[in-house]
Amino acid sequence: MTKAAFQLITYQLDILLAEPARLSIGKLGVFDFPAGRYVYTGSARCNIEARIARHLRHEKKLKWHIDYLLASPQVSIIKVMQYAIPECEMNQRTAGRILIPGFGSSDCHAGCGSHLKYLT
Repeated sequence: MTKAAFQLITYQLDILLAEPARLSIGKLGVFDFPAGRYVYTGSARCNIEARIARHLRHEKKLKWHIDYLLASPQVSIIKVMQYAIPECEMNQRTAGRILIPGFGSSDCHAGCGSHLKYLT
């Protein structure tokens, strides 16, 4: 495969949680999520369309932190955005508060703290 085939693509999910929820996020633990908007920043080395399609599916094996949040019936994805800049750089440019340290950032080496941010 060519180098371009492994280009890292960054995406963000604009998420709405319609009402407060207490959710188990895999091994990370159980957390209270206030109602409102969240943004999740992720990346894919190739086939970003398949990664995003997976996030949009309701039926899937819960593998990543974001899967546990998206499995909640109170959650909907409002919009998906894609960027050609590194995941952590995009995450650090994104406004919002970190409510759950370590969410989606177990492989982060840039000190982001979390790749899920609470907007409102």
